[in-house]
Amino acid sequence: MYQPQRALTRIAFAASDRIEAQEARESLIARYGEIPEDEAQVIVALGGDGFMLETLHRTMALNKPIYGMNKGSVGFLMNEYSEDELVERINAAERAVIHPLTMVAIDSHRRQHRALAINEVSLLRQTRQTAKLRISIDGKVRMSELVCDGVLVATPAGSTAYNLSAYGPIVPIDAKVLALTPISAFRPRRWRGALLSHTARVTIEVLEADKRPVSAVADNFEVRDVLEVHISEDRQVSMSMMFDAGRSLEERVLAEQFSG
Repeated sequence: MYQPQRALTRIAFAASDRIEAQEARESLIARYGEIPEDEAQVIVALGGDGFMLETLHRTMALNKPIYGMNKGSVGFLMNEYSEDELVERINAAERAVIHPLTMVAIDSHRRQHRALAINEVSLLRQTRQTAKLRISIDGKVRMSELVCDGVLVATPAGSTAYNLSAYGPIVPIDAKVLALTPISAFRPRRWRGALLSHTARVTIEVLEADKRPVSAVADNFEVRDVLEVHISEDRQVSMSMMFDAGRSLEERVLAEQFSG
């Protein structure tokens, strides 16, 4: 027998440090009430894209959908801010389920650092010297030496962020593809990166690490002086973002490909 979906009415509100975000939170709480995050059915995040990522990371263990409203400078992952009919908007919203990347970085002291990335894992040169990197996919060396400012592996959700700024491809949210994108490649100069299966296991080794130190960054978690980094999608972890009807993340990614 069909069971109707329970309406989402228990809402928790989280806001960035921006004054306008904090004021919006207080206004929404006065109107809709305040529920603790661990008891809520949905969490409304007020801020920009950076705060959305922060909220997804912070609440990952709660397994709650996140509905963002823009009160920041960049709002690609956010819905338009409005206090009216919030419960109705949330219940009509479309969901995008995303899986993060797992980064395992080994530093110069042979210590392992593990972190999750919702957008991308980036390797970046630390000094004026260009980085020299060796890239292997599923245990096979695909590029023996890449001379560059860095390289990144982006999820579909992150393909419109740093990856796009580095001239990487925009990836549809349901494509089951990861983008491997160089940052200011010097040699081979014309290499523009690759599209990989979401099951690919990427290993990046730092060559001449003493002379050309490199840091690894998983979203906002940084490890300096890395020797090698292992990157793969973690299908065991799922996160859910909610978007107003007709403005799904899939639609936004598609529209971005036709923007000027």
